[in-house]
Amino acid sequence: MEDKVLRKLFLGFIHIHILHHAKEHPVYGSWMTEELREHGYNISSGTLYPILHSMETDGLLVRDDKNVGGKIRKYYRTTEKGNEVLKEAREKAYELFREIKE
Repeated sequence: MEDKVLRKLFLGFIHIHILHHAKEHPVYGSWMTEELREHGYNISSGTLYPILHSMETDGLLVRDDKNVGGKIRKYYRTTEKGNEVLKEAREKAYELFREIKE
């Protein structure tokens, strides 16, 4: 299968990962990049940051800027809408995985 096709498919999974972790605790870009790599997603910061920004624009995440060691770090956490979207995504994912697991 083409890398481009897989990339499109996995993009949705990446969004779900971000929502999941941002619900557990505030996340920032470099931490999220490493977390995604641990799950096999080789994503660059040039790909991740636009995703985070679009999720913020869509009202799924809210950003808090904090000074860490003299640099501003952007922390993201889920909004109520983000939590609702995550809940629905989990339900759909469970349904899909039950269907395709065999």
